[in-house]
Amino acid sequence: MEKLENLTGVYIVEDHIATENLNPTIKVYGERLVEFEGKEYRIWDQRRSKLGAAIMNGMDMFPFEEDSKVLYLGASSGTTPSHISDIISEGIVWCVEFSPHMMRSLVELSRSRNNMIPILDDATKPLNYLQILEKVDIVYSDVAQPKQSELFMDNMRLYLKPEGIGIIMIKARSIDVTKSPKKIFKEEESKLKKGGIRVLEKINLEPYEKDHMAMVCELAF
Repeated sequence: MEKLENLTGVYIVEDHIATENLNPTIKVYGERLVEFEGKEYRIWDQRRSKLGAAIMNGMDMFPFEEDSKVLYLGASSGTTPSHISDIISEGIVWCVEFSPHMMRSLVELSRSRNNMIPILDDATKPLNYLQILEKVDIVYSDVAQPKQSELFMDNMRLYLKPEGIGIIMIKARSIDVTKSPKKIFKEEESKLKKGGIRVLEKINLEPYEKDHMAMVCELAF
């Protein structure tokens, strides 16, 4: 067992990354549970989590802390949010998901994790959940659609604290299948810069996620 330097709440267990289970004995997506010195850890499958893939590929800027407040856009059934929930055990993660089908799984998961709040809504309309949220330390976006950078910026401007960090998982094939992923990544980075977002780090997610790139950002002004 080894704690990863600069990555709060992330551990190495038998050559795998893992988080300490906030809800001992309970699995979220069939992951393996490992006990060590009286604590239980959940193996983090990087092939089912883009944040896990980014960590495996050397992610350096990892803003999550034990008491972080997180807005997660595109929470799906909760695989990655559950690991964030483990890490921010004293914080809170608001999980926005558009699909009612995925929301059912997310609601069920949130019943056993008090720091996860599911929100059935459209991330392209951030004003819809203005009455539910407060300012957050991190905006995390994993929404596979053509306007993914635009909705990310809209949510950052509305909800991110001035010193906060944004993380976007860009899926090139959801933006334009006719262009090369490399060209799309460059265009999306340009959009972010023009929108007042400073890109601090870029991580290609190959081989775990094809045609994906993670960008870690902050508000430039």
